Amino acid sequence: MFVEGTLRWQVTEDCPWDLLIALALRDLAGLDSVVAHALPRVTPAVVPVLHGDAGGGRAEAKPAARGALSAQWDALFEAAADREHRPMTPLLQPPHFAALDRALELQDFVLAHHDEAARWARDRHAEYTRASMEAHARRAADIVDVVHEREHDLRRQAGYFRLDIDVLPLAESGAWIVGPHTVAISASLRDDSAAFRAWFRPLVAALV
Repeated sequence: MFVEGTLRWQVTEDCPWDLLIALALRDLAGLDSVVAHALPRVTPAVVPVLHGDAGGGRAEAKPAARGALSAQWDALFEAAADREHRPMTPLLQPPHFAALDRALELQDFVLAHHDEAARWARDRHAEYTRASMEAHARRAADIVDVVHEREHDLRRQAGYFRLDIDVLPLAESGAWIVGPHTVAISASLRDDSAAFRAWFRPLVAALV
């Protein structure tokens, strides 16, 4: 995570582990079309897991489990996206995943497929960390310059605001509100300085 701002305003940026795991599990279970939090699929893709396909291929989660899984996954996603109450340790702790003790269908799915989701999330988090370190000055300027532009236009300093940006490896470029003063954006949008600034300017104009 990195933080830009002053005593008056603050923008944080991160690629949260819990959200990476949640999105990988969603796509592994083939739930992307039925859950309430409609973020795009992840990239690189994870393929829905096998459930009794005699042909040896891979298929989506059993239809009978999809309703319970989707509701339980939505609850997991809300907890993962809640910056205010996010625990210091990962939500999903092997081997028992106690956070899912009341979400038995999802707990069973996680017990079977957490390792695959974790491998994918670990690689994506490493990619974000590497990109963030290599382009830190540019990424920081993308935020600070836009706020300063707005202050110059208004001929005053920015008032108080806070924005948390979660950068995620999503297959579609864009931004989605995922919680109080929290926005998820695709890594492709964050990597494009001009596109990021074009998206960020009207948001800052609304906040300042």
